[in-house]
Amino acid sequence: MKIFPQTDARAFPTQHLHADLLVAGGGLAGLCAALAAARDGLQVVLIQDRPVLGGNASSEVRLWANGATSHMGNNNRWAREGGIMGEIMEENLWRNKEGNPVMFDLVLLDLAKSQPGLTLLLNTAVFEVEKTGQTITQVTAFNPINETFYTVSAEQFCDATGDGVLGYLAGAEYREGAEEAEELGEKMAPGDNFGHKLGHSIYFYTKQTAGPVNFVPPSFALKNITDIPRYKRLTSTLNGCDLWWLEWGGRLDTVHESEEIKWELWKIVWGVWDHIKNSGEFPEAANMTIEWVGAIPGKRESRRFLGDHLLCQQDIVEQRDHYDAVAYGGWSIDLHPADGVYSTHDGCRQFHSKGTYTIPFRSLYSRSLDNLLLTGRLISASHVAFGSARVMCTCGLLGEVVGRAAALCKTQNLTPHDLAQREHVGTLQQQLQANGCYIPRHWLSDPAQGATVSASSEYQLTTLATNGNWQPLAERMALLLPVQAGLNLPEITLRLRAKKPQPLTISLLGSARAGNFTPDYRYDECVVQVSGEADHIVSFSWQSERDQYVFIAFDAQDGVDIALTDTHLPGVMTVFNSLNARVAKHTRQVADGDYGVDEFDFWLPRRHPNQVMPALRCDPPLNAWSAQNVLNGRLRPEQQTNAWTPAADDDKPEIVWRWAAPQAIHQLTLVQDNDFDNAMESVQMGHYFAVTPHCITHYRLWADEQLLAEVCDNHHSVCQHRLDTALMAHSIRLEILATAGALPAIYSLNIS
Repeated sequence: MKIFPQTDARAFPTQHLHADLLVAGGGLAGLCAALAAARDGLQVVLIQDRPVLGGNASSEVRLWANGATSHMGNNNRWAREGGIMGEIMEENLWRNKEGNPVMFDLVLLDLAKSQPGLTLLLNTAVFEVEKTGQTITQVTAFNPINETFYTVSAEQFCDATGDGVLGYLAGAEYREGAEEAEELGEKMAPGDNFGHKLGHSIYFYTKQTAGPVNFVPPSFALKNITDIPRYKRLTSTLNGCDLWWLEWGGRLDTVHESEEIKWELWKIVWGVWDHIKNSGEFPEAANMTIEWVGAIPGKRESRRFLGDHLLCQQDIVEQRDHYDAVAYGGWSIDLHPADGVYSTHDGCRQFHSKGTYTIPFRSLYSRSLDNLLLTGRLISASHVAFGSARVMCTCGLLGEVVGRAAALCKTQNLTPHDLAQREHVGTLQQQLQANGCYIPRHWLSDPAQGATVSASSEYQLTTLATNGNWQPLAERMALLLPVQAGLNLPEITLRLRAKKPQPLTISLLGSARAGNFTPDYRYDECVVQVSGEADHIVSFSWQSERDQYVFIAFDAQDGVDIALTDTHLPGVMTVFNSLNARVAKHTRQVADGDYGVDEFDFWLPRRHPNQVMPALRCDPPLNAWSAQNVLNGRLRPEQQTNAWTPAADDDKPEIVWRWAAPQAIHQLTLVQDNDFDNAMESVQMGHYFAVTPHCITHYRLWADEQLLAEVCDNHHSVCQHRLDTALMAHSIRLEILATAGALPAIYSLNIS
């Protein structure tokens, strides 16, 4: 028993903490920032104002996380985010391929709680910032659950709050709304009719029941469904994120009027459900109930803070290369009308670039403050560019960038502005790539510290045997193959069949920009006469002037089929000139106005387990999987496969790195293939595989004859092995014991 006498007043307790880095905001961006900084040796405090991590990806909102892969609906091949963001998505696939949002919460919480050097404060909101001059020194936060104030002092601060709480309270320069078209020359800049901000959305789940379920709408539910101009798109089968366009609030203050926006969205959701249940238009909804409705909205846009570079539309569409490129995006420029669900405009206006674009470090810190890093959806970007960079996997990738940047700033005694300068930023770029973060058109310098390499075998593409299945050429189909500078493609023999004799045109297409997978050029073509079932030789009178991927593209031809194989190869893919309705309206990007964007065809892969590969023979064999590839520092198929793959009949594959003199080894980072083209949306959609087939699931690492590590049940593309004490060795040997079912591929072994 405790008895407390009356007093004049009481005060809640205060805890004082100190950190090298304070991260405010526990969405994917903030979590990745905190994990990266802690892994690089900083003491980190992560403050999150919600009971779970993940932000819009959490079980509170339940929006699936996505990024440059864009639901596999654009031309960004092998573009899934790497590093910690990739680790999260791969871990979620392993534990939660069904897409349960509560399980995704668990994945994120487990990562944070198991990370040494990271202190996590949930249910804690920052409300006060102290600074000296242009330097933030301390924040104060409050947790209403344990009735405790926290004061946290730190050397560096990272704002990942979405609304920019730290930057706002510290007085940093920021913007809201859209720039006028004239300011930056952005032709997609919206006018007042379309609106200047993106709104919020609330999602809901439904489920089938054994019998009829009545629904009585609340008093505040929308009464007239025709107030929603797009109401005829509603069906009883739509669920969750399919109704992302139930959006509102873009003309309000999306920070200070968030509660008004939430109530309007509840009004809309319950009005929509009332329409589905009680209008009589959906008799199949009689045995349905609404299982979950979000208690908080998913917020898209509020404040954007100013750094030394303002990312703009041209950076994205032109794929401008920045000297300080540290990350990339690939989602479309995706702008929504400010009136949301009540707008007569379409729910979104989406335009894709021809490939991924890079994001400069100069957009990831405040130019107003000396020690405030920015990540997530408040980075230095115009409203138009924000429409692409705002998606969660891109934000998570940016989080790792600023976390590792904070560690470098501490060790090198630099401000973020200093680190962004040409003489310093290369260190950050190398550090990111050494940890498995791919940066388009950049590479890691000497990843194996001067080693030579040899392998038990190297894959050569000679024959992919038929499996008895056929693919109708009902739509344009293409095989993506790498070709080296100065070489011709080999002759390719394909098995085709047709019920009646007819010609089939096969074209050789290529991209103008190195690293893109959007065909701009027609290099050559040939026509084969298909009659019955027979082999046909395809050859082109063309020699490549550079390393690149080319498309062997088959015209759509009703009545013609191509034989398929069971073999799938890393760095080779079949794509179709098709439509993904989630991110595009046509099989070709078409601009219905002068928006300053390109028009081009979409060439899309199919999702697991529906990917296909044509059976073929190559003469001479295609040599694209050399062991020497692991030394070039390129972490993805870009212009070439950039990977070593052993021969298909090698039952004991291994690869060895050797040095003439003993090498001091502190850490080994293995970067291997885990199907970087496979979109791993975090929740709702579900996935076929828990581990993608090329992944090496069981391997051993040897230093000379000493076993360093044996890893079983691996499901990650980036596998790090840190040694407690440095080891001197003449060689490192990787022994591959099992994959998830397909041929493995190694991009790099980064040694430090």
